[in-house]
Amino acid sequence: MPRLATRAIILHENKLLLVNAWKGRSHLWCAPGGGVEDHQSLPENLKREVMEECGLTIDVGPACLINEFHDPGGTFHQVDVYFRCTLVRGTLRDDWQDPEGVVSHRRWVSREEMGSLRVKPDSLAAVAWGDPDAPTYDPLEPIVR
Repeated sequence: MPRLATRAIILHENKLLLVNAWKGRSHLWCAPGGGVEDHQSLPENLKREVMEECGLTIDVGPACLINEFHDPGGTFHQVDVYFRCTLVRGTLRDDWQDPEGVVSHRRWVSREEMGSLRVKPDSLAAVAWGDPDAPTYDPLEPIVR
């Protein structure tokens, strides 16, 4: 059964918030968020995840992308629901510690800077900046390790 997760698209001063996608690694970047907990709404889950990973308080707006990741040769399959969010309070701090120990790097990036980074999903920039041809559903993207 696929794992369900929420992700935040947070644009601030025309920069997108990205975090490292795997514990201790910074070569692959994604939007902050994480697995949904039982009996917690998707927006509440996302607020909690962004606070844990980045120390930021956000408002959660409308959903804007559903993306599926999977490992074609394995059992991993995750469905990410992306929401447009706004920063309410907080700033990124180098000394912030994710209690789960997954996110160790976080940064604001311009669209131009994203071009030099390895970012997943492939459609993230188009969705974040509202390109007219940006998808709302991005099916079965192979996971990169």
